[in-house]
Amino acid sequence: MKSKLPKPSVPKKVLYFISGTLWSIAAIILIERAYIWLSDYGIEQLIFVIGLGVILAIIFYFSVFRKIVQKNINRIKSLPDSVCIFAFTAWKGYFIIAIMVIAGIILRHSAFSKHYLAVLYLAMGGSLLIGSILFYTKFKISKRK
Repeated sequence: MKSKLPKPSVPKKVLYFISGTLWSIAAIILIERAYIWLSDYGIEQLIFVIGLGVILAIIFYFSVFRKIVQKNINRIKSLPDSVCIFAFTAWKGYFIIAIMVIAGIILRHSAFSKHYLAVLYLAMGGSLLIGSILFYTKFKISKRK
């Protein structure tokens, strides 16, 4: 018996845009939270922490996130032209997303200093933001074709 539920399908190039958007949203949430935690810092302290966050974001991106982005881009590229809108990440990716959200909630409610967590949040948010640019670039390139 076939299911009569509609399957929300989109051209696969839209999955690049969806991925980029979700990575950007997650990045903005993390960076905003770090900004709130650092609102009591003076300008010199703020510049130092933001600089450290940017450096760590670049390191995180090139050591971990770039591989994840490329793997997702290659996976999307291999999909048929019309695909389910939820295929922007592999099923394993949904599990990883859930773990990351839970870890963030646990860290946020832990006894760790919010000022130290702010550096981690800036680094993670920056890495996600850099990664989102690759998804948007791929979307723009695939839109031309």
